[in-house]
Amino acid sequence: MLQLLRKIAFPISLIYALVVYVRNFLFDIGVFSSKSYQTPTICVGNLSVGGTGKTPMTEYLLRILSDRDVAVLSRGYKRKSKGFYLANAKSTVLELGDEPYQIHQKFPEVAVAVDADRRKGIEKLESLIKPDVIVLDDAFQHRKVKPSFSILLTTYRNLYVDDWYLPTGSLRDAKKEAKRADLIIVTKCPKELLEDEKHAITAKLKPRKHQKVLFASLRYHDCVTDGGEEKIQLSQLKNKQVALVTGIASPEPLVEHLKTVGVDFEHFEFGDHHHFTHKEIEQFQGYEMVLTTEKDFVRLKGRAENLYFLEIAHSFSSDDEVVLKNAVEGSL
Repeated sequence: MLQLLRKIAFPISLIYALVVYVRNFLFDIGVFSSKSYQTPTICVGNLSVGGTGKTPMTEYLLRILSDRDVAVLSRGYKRKSKGFYLANAKSTVLELGDEPYQIHQKFPEVAVAVDADRRKGIEKLESLIKPDVIVLDDAFQHRKVKPSFSILLTTYRNLYVDDWYLPTGSLRDAKKEAKRADLIIVTKCPKELLEDEKHAITAKLKPRKHQKVLFASLRYHDCVTDGGEEKIQLSQLKNKQVALVTGIASPEPLVEHLKTVGVDFEHFEFGDHHHFTHKEIEQFQGYEMVLTTEKDFVRLKGRAENLYFLEIAHSFSSDDEVVLKNAVEGSL
């Protein structure tokens, strides 16, 4: 049914594509301006809507830049606060949005701010924090800011060159805008991706001379956690009644991983950034364990019993890891 609706919506996608093209053209010819900043800015983004692993990539960068004074600026999608908001010890997920709140919890030493107006957000951070570098989370489409360095993410199973525009496909920006990236990272790859396939994908993406293409797979931890001291090995879940609850754009890799390691579960699937109602939470209470993603955990914490999450991270080959680290540090 969904596929049929997407095909019916094809004329709308053509109009959407035209609007995107005109907007980018006006930036390219200078009718709309892009502003650079004295503080180095690293943009992490994609051309599609969700599901490429932007938050884990932001966390990866924070680990690379751990010896610097770093700030993260995000839009704070579906947050309840307005304008510029800088995280503090009393901040809630409703004030920050799920992904910035997750980063704030994991990296308390990092200044995390949200603002839909990225220019205003950068200027506020420069005034209040004076960081060495600002990581712009999900900002590839925000052309009012010209970042020092851009990382474009695309998934192995849905490369942007094979995708189409909303609502028929998942593209929210033009394919040709990939030219603005310094690095293109193919995420959610099989763990043992053959070199021949890497070369084939690279050829398909047609990177420009200044661009490099890297490949990352998802690395799941071998245990789940309640966010505190308790950790349970995945192997111990095989005989438990588990409810898997996801409110993310692409839960398929997690579902496949849990099946691979032999975990039986009932999947309660919701839309990306979903705000769970009390009635919805009642649907999956009563299970021995409610297992969710780290992003969903911050929205469900304190509201659901027996709640645990499985942490993920991007994993690179040693060669690609060196290329990424050198490229990021060389942009500062």
